[in-house]
Amino acid sequence: MFSRRCIWVNGPVIVGAGPSGLAVGAGLKNQGVPFIILERADCIASLWQKRTYDRLKLHLPKQYCQLPYFPFPDDFPEYPTKHQFIKYLESFAKHFDINPNFNETVQSAKYDETFGLWRVKTISTGGPIPVEVEYICRWLAVATGENAEKVVPEFEGLEDFGGHVTHACDYKSGKSYFGERVLVVGCGNSGMEVSLDLCNHNANPSMVVRSSVHVLPREVFSSSTFEFAVSLMKWLPLWLVDKILIILAYLILGNIEKYGLKRPCLGPLELKNTAGKTPVLDIGALQKIKSGKIKIVPGIKKFSRGKVELVNGHTLDIDSVILATGYRSNVPSWLKENELFSSDGVPKNPFPNGWKSKGGLYAVGFTRRGLSGASLDAISVALDIAKTWKDETKQKKKSVAARHRRCISHF
Repeated sequence: MFSRRCIWVNGPVIVGAGPSGLAVGAGLKNQGVPFIILERADCIASLWQKRTYDRLKLHLPKQYCQLPYFPFPDDFPEYPTKHQFIKYLESFAKHFDINPNFNETVQSAKYDETFGLWRVKTISTGGPIPVEVEYICRWLAVATGENAEKVVPEFEGLEDFGGHVTHACDYKSGKSYFGERVLVVGCGNSGMEVSLDLCNHNANPSMVVRSSVHVLPREVFSSSTFEFAVSLMKWLPLWLVDKILIILAYLILGNIEKYGLKRPCLGPLELKNTAGKTPVLDIGALQKIKSGKIKIVPGIKKFSRGKVELVNGHTLDIDSVILATGYRSNVPSWLKENELFSSDGVPKNPFPNGWKSKGGLYAVGFTRRGLSGASLDAISVALDIAKTWKDETKQKKKSVAARHRRCISHF
């Protein structure tokens, strides 16, 4: 049984109550623009609250991860834990009095060209019975981000494996893997950290490295590698900064290729800009790889009962599999338009030009530049919407006042 409602929103609808959606909401609050945030989960920042492992910390210093108009507390460490970051986001929402509509899953969003309005249809499951709601609005801000859905590749024979298989988004701690032989599929930051955590809980991880990967030290010259790279890019071209980072990585970390970690042809910053592939910032996993406690293995050919066959012909006996295979956007499944977003759910135009399209459509948090990129987008979006909203509101007031004067003149 469904009940149905239709709601007019005198301002934008924001889809997603993660950091990006909250940042847009704060910007609109500052401008006095009303809005509604729709969130499919029952809390803000559900990715952080429900789909991250216990040991997670921000990979970049806190000054590069704070949202607009609201710095981190001074007593927070340089790399806040996930629990500290969640606490910060909750304080952010409270400070700006942002109250999303939780348990509302957007089914479709379509632009009505006849009326110049967006029709956003949702299913609300917060009450005793599901409710179909249609929001009518002039502006739509997509803030669901690049990590809305987990990516689960298909592997031959995985259904016959018989052991425990989970995605990294459902992994919490290595405690439950004590003594197990665990295959970690993926060698990004999540794969490296999960493997390190498994080691620290006396499991025996093997990490699948199917392609090349950049591994950088988290810090150089007593400051974060990211901060160092940002400073260099003020004076040097990107290709030269990449060269410097690779040389420093070699001097600090050594030759990692002999451990099975081949570097890509493109530099770490260029690869991040062109393909969105983030370099791994090492926080201890590399030492475990060098000592043999984390084993590096090539790509997977197929699974069988309790085993995995690799592309080099070797077979491993394993107890569990953790898929650190990343995430993707879910925008194509509900947004009915093809101007702003590509078929894989990210803006067609690269940063910094991918935040706005025609018809009052905006994108926030798809920059491939983490929280700092999302914050820049959020500021642009909030100011752009506020300008139009204020202009149209003034026009309506003038129109109402003119009609009122005409009515008086008739008496």
